[in-house]
Amino acid sequence: MIRTDLIAPLGVLLRRHASERGTKIAFEDAKGSVTYAELEARTARLAGYLQAGAFETGSRIAILLPNSVDWVVACVAIVRSGGIAVPISHDATEAEILYRLEDAACTVLIVSEHHLPMASRLRDALPRLSTLIATSADTPADVLSLSALLARCSGNAPRDLADIDATAFIVYTSGTTGKAKGVMLTQRSMLWVTAACWALVAGLREDDVVLSPLPLFHSYALNLSVLSIIAIGATEHLLERYSTHEVLTKLQSGRFTMMPGVPTMFHYLLEGARTWEGSTFPGVRRFLSAGSILPSALNREFEERFDIELLDGYGITETATMVTMNWPGDGRVMGSCGLPLTGLAVRIVDAEGRDVPATHEGELIVRGPNVMQGYLDKPTETAAALRDGWYHTGDLARSDHNGFLTITGRLKELIIRGGQNIAPGEVEEAVLAYVDVLDCAVLGIPHEHLGEVPIVFVMAREGAVCDPAALIKHCETLLSSYKVPHAVHRVDAIPRTGSGKIMRFKLRELIEERT
Repeated sequence: MIRTDLIAPLGVLLRRHASERGTKIAFEDAKGSVTYAELEARTARLAGYLQAGAFETGSRIAILLPNSVDWVVACVAIVRSGGIAVPISHDATEAEILYRLEDAACTVLIVSEHHLPMASRLRDALPRLSTLIATSADTPADVLSLSALLARCSGNAPRDLADIDATAFIVYTSGTTGKAKGVMLTQRSMLWVTAACWALVAGLREDDVVLSPLPLFHSYALNLSVLSIIAIGATEHLLERYSTHEVLTKLQSGRFTMMPGVPTMFHYLLEGARTWEGSTFPGVRRFLSAGSILPSALNREFEERFDIELLDGYGITETATMVTMNWPGDGRVMGSCGLPLTGLAVRIVDAEGRDVPATHEGELIVRGPNVMQGYLDKPTETAAALRDGWYHTGDLARSDHNGFLTITGRLKELIIRGGQNIAPGEVEEAVLAYVDVLDCAVLGIPHEHLGEVPIVFVMAREGAVCDPAALIKHCETLLSSYKVPHAVHRVDAIPRTGSGKIMRFKLRELIEERT
């Protein structure tokens, strides 16, 4: 059963935990920790300041901070104040940050000391951006100090927006193909995923201690590593960024019970463990993967190496993250992203919108309480994506006769070679099975006679050479001849977003530079 008690305003959830488990650590980072009582008090103070500072309900307030306790405090306080949180990647370029601040019409920016000089320049360029709040204690006269606000602000009760169906977050899409779009999400849409996925399927519990290396600006992390931790009352250690050595060290401490990640992280963990003889993860009962396709070979090898379940799921920003998830136990289908979540309607349709039979490929469309309100100020794009109550994902999928779903690629990424369709993900899974390959990405390039042909970019394992001819022969044993890559390009790294999605446009730029 879905735990409907988890679907409530953040202020209600925090007051509940502050009363029942006030001294329990909620979040911690390398610099310190915050208990549930302290988290409730800090977010109430900051929310009260924002509310009293003439910022109207619905004001867009951006967060430009690294993963930290401060990030969590800022995000929750914004929602409690009646504002809309706009998370921005701390690693984004100045142009990317400017675009998001302008597109969302942000009036306040909560920023790290590192980015403060840039933030001051952006404020000069954006008339709507009136207020900067920095995490540094010593700030210029025209910049507010977050720590000072938290220390002195009290007495202003936050709004604690009771309407959990109002926009509470604007989360930008990954921008793997073009300009990122602001996805409008509510407290209900986010916390419904908490109840239907992380609590019900993944089994996140109050007594869990979670290690999270996920970038908090991304919807997957915002949902699981922030909101779900708060809703359920668990404890979480936030890493500023992923580091294989640090994650391996912490997982061997015996303190942690669960860790979410993206497939690339599990690739690196498996590779890193090869040099850590006898490495085990005592106390860890489950790993969770989302963000991009988890190859079945990686899933099997990871579980065999560590004897711990690695559950895969499929989600997207527009559905407040998860759509499907693999349940624990022996009923899983390796390579599948699992079954639709309880309460969700999922269909696989052809180009005319007709349902396709089991095992046939089509576009995945979704309907349910977690679907976005729409794209910010983009009515045309919203109308194209939300049709007759269904969100059209643009992802290709197929289901088996038992309803287990497998994501096969993107409609826009489909490679058509001489009239035959090639899903990059299928080719990538074959390439990843080659012993010398650590990571890879497949791209379609123009061909004079065939229209398009696939090529592959590979990142070799440490100490390996990855001979192109040998890799091609390997692919010929696993793939139909028309799917075998025409060329192999060795690179130092595969460009990916914070959620692990391949930025194929960067690879296309690389090809253009080389020709």
